[in-house]
Amino acid sequence: MLVTLDTPYADTTAADLCFALDLEAQPALSFLDLTVAPDCRLQLRLLGASHQVVLDTPAGRLTETVACLPSAPAGLPDQVTSAALPAATRYTFRATIQRLPVGAFRAEVTRLRGHFADTTVLAGVFPGSPDALTLIAARGTAWWTVHAYPQSGELVHTATTVRVT
Repeated sequence: MLVTLDTPYADTTAADLCFALDLEAQPALSFLDLTVAPDCRLQLRLLGASHQVVLDTPAGRLTETVACLPSAPAGLPDQVTSAALPAATRYTFRATIQRLPVGAFRAEVTRLRGHFADTTVLAGVFPGSPDALTLIAARGTAWWTVHAYPQSGELVHTATTVRVT
């Protein structure tokens, strides 16, 4: 599902993003609810400052936030692995930053747009900046995201896998 976000695009870079687990739900510009197992629900949330994913399971709630947040230090970890979360027996997060020249960046954003029709994808574009997008895709209790920053030619890729108890 593709949505045009009702907020202007603010220049930022990958270095401004931070990672947080178990923050309260942040104000969302758009969201997509998915049932990923009989007792598990996943909510993909586009924030003005990036993304948040909320996984509800019988054992509890897990909230992952990757965003520009004033309350958290900037910088994404390359990897986070944990077995001590209430809703999961195993949580793995990975992040990479890809820097591309203008032509390659636009080609990759165009390729990513091919995912917009998928029912397990929530993608947001910003008015006035068609190459600035945030995309969240889910399959079961795993999800991946892309954050595109056209002014710096950066694509931030994240991938999360959760094994539910």
